[in-house]
Amino acid sequence: MAQILLKHATIVSMNKERQVFLDGDVLIEDDAILSVGKVDPAMIERGVQVHDCTGKLILPGLINTHVHTSQQLGRGLGDDVDLLTWLHQRTFPYESSLTEEDSYVSTLLCCIEQIRAGVTSFAEPGGQFVRSMAKAVDQAGLRAKLAKSSMDCGDGLPKIWRRSTDEELATQLEDLKALHKSADGRVQVWFGLRTLFNNSDDLILRTKDLADTYKVGVHMHVAEVKEEVEFSKAKFGVGTVQHLEDLGVLDENFLAVHTVWLTNDEVDIFAKRKVKVSHNPAAAMRVLGFAKIPQMLEKGICVTIGTDGAPSNNRMDLIDEMWLTSLIHKGWRLDPTVVKAEQILEMVTVNGAKALMEEKNLGSLEVGKKADLIVINPASAGMYPLHDSIANLVTSMHSSNVESTMCDGKWLMKDRILLTLDEKSILTEAQQRADSIRERAGIRLKHRFPVIDCRPEGR
Repeated sequence: MAQILLKHATIVSMNKERQVFLDGDVLIEDDAILSVGKVDPAMIERGVQVHDCTGKLILPGLINTHVHTSQQLGRGLGDDVDLLTWLHQRTFPYESSLTEEDSYVSTLLCCIEQIRAGVTSFAEPGGQFVRSMAKAVDQAGLRAKLAKSSMDCGDGLPKIWRRSTDEELATQLEDLKALHKSADGRVQVWFGLRTLFNNSDDLILRTKDLADTYKVGVHMHVAEVKEEVEFSKAKFGVGTVQHLEDLGVLDENFLAVHTVWLTNDEVDIFAKRKVKVSHNPAAAMRVLGFAKIPQMLEKGICVTIGTDGAPSNNRMDLIDEMWLTSLIHKGWRLDPTVVKAEQILEMVTVNGAKALMEEKNLGSLEVGKKADLIVINPASAGMYPLHDSIANLVTSMHSSNVESTMCDGKWLMKDRILLTLDEKSILTEAQQRADSIRERAGIRLKHRFPVIDCRPEGR
């Protein structure tokens, strides 16, 4: 059995008492935490790997509850355009032009950004190639809940995506049976529902039944845009959330993403049904609106944070999302006391683990839990001085302060050096594939400024 000992750190445990250990240690054996705080010397074996973390902070690995890994190569394609242009002229043509190998490289690129931002576990709401996503996640060493983006109706869908309810469910079952709990249990398969625009009631109901049968989650974009709620009212007579409630699918294993356009009564429905929420502040700021996050927290709803996909945000950096979350609700509510730093840390750790149905294994640094953690080096002009370290972690930390990332007891990044992926070659291939996909999809971007080509002829 291999042991790793991290010594002399400030440990933000996120345990039930939210204890912070000063000059504390973390002892790891294989993939699990053996001791936190004051470690009994008798527990330490000969040959243990010792890492001095003096002046550094150790946190549980961060959990990103909504990131489209298959959209990573589409970064920058959705900037400064209205919603319909973003959807029908940019994102749908791009995403429907991906090959399975494109999806694999896109996921690898996304995994690099996750590791460098201290994320050890994430939920993918649905691409089209779950197998290629699983292959990339396994290679990167991360944890993930992967889902197919299932759609069985709706206007404007690319021809390649027009599939029947039975076909969508069959594909997801095949993925689940082939991949669930693979990669030493780090890769798990959930069921994905795109939006109410593209999901029939039959698909929604049968998806929930299957998720219950296999004891996994349902990941769905819910009340994302005003147009969606208006569509629901026109078709069903009620808004999105009330319609899902009427169908009887809202439950503890339901992860609702964005949830911007909820009424007060619908917030109460979420609280009653113990629905989990993924708040994506950057994507919301772009075009969606302001979710009632302070109200949800007051009602005891499990609120988490996600980055969304690259065409919606451009930054798959959960640390940036923490900072945004700390600001936007204070601004629109004109109340500097709402959504406090400690609540935001909970969103990306213990709440994230609960939303992904992993609270027994993840989300805090406690004996017996998985050894998923990050080492933060605050010694930088952007994070020093430390008066209130919890506030600093949320409001002034940058991903560059993440020095090392560990998942399942293995270093994915150590001293800012990636250990599981060849970053340089992935970056090169990602740019080449992104250019090719854009051409195949027929996406034409206008130059924002005059461009003068100074390259020699033939170059």
